[in-house]
Amino acid sequence: MAEVSEEKEQSLFQAPPIGEQERMIEAMLFASAEPLTTRDMAERMPHGSDPAEALVHLRKRYEGRGVRVVKVGDAWAIRTAPDLGYLMSRETVETRKLSRAAIETLAIIAYHQPVTRAEIEEIRGVAVSRGTVDQLLEMEWIRFGRRKMTPGRPVTFVVTQEFLDHFGLESARDLPGLKELRAAGLLDNRPPPGTMPTMGSEDADEDEGAPGQNELFED
Repeated sequence: MAEVSEEKEQSLFQAPPIGEQERMIEAMLFASAEPLTTRDMAERMPHGSDPAEALVHLRKRYEGRGVRVVKVGDAWAIRTAPDLGYLMSRETVETRKLSRAAIETLAIIAYHQPVTRAEIEEIRGVAVSRGTVDQLLEMEWIRFGRRKMTPGRPVTFVVTQEFLDHFGLESARDLPGLKELRAAGLLDNRPPPGTMPTMGSEDADEDEGAPGQNELFED
């Protein structure tokens, strides 16, 4: 009897066809101002829907088009194709420029996260002003991470999903390497050579917690 009841309940909440689920995902991504996780989508879709599978179909449908479905951290969004970004240059001009100190601080956090203020200052060789950190926090490009389990339990900083979204990155692993940073003028005298890792180095994976280092941080 229990099996019959379960089958009856499932039939009452039959999921829409995958094509219809794909349309639902498309509508939500177009309408949302922020990237959406599959959990966000599932909460809005009919019972039994599979947003992950619908996303696979939707991504294929947008291949080669003017916009594409991209992963931003653990969420999804519809963004302009990279090769057409120049068409949006007038709409995406950044009116608030970052100072040299802010750029260096942001780069150190991105490559060494989670990182404390003291560690940032050690890498830069100069003190980090409160205004610099406040500016990055206000822009929502960095946020507070876990406290480090060392004397004083200093707070750490990590980059945010907004940072990844702004620069078109899926994760911190997609950050440019040392050569690209120098070409962009982000590395001159500070930070010194060797402090910025190249792609694939252990520091680039700090955001996921390197093995054996989790005990250094407070959950």
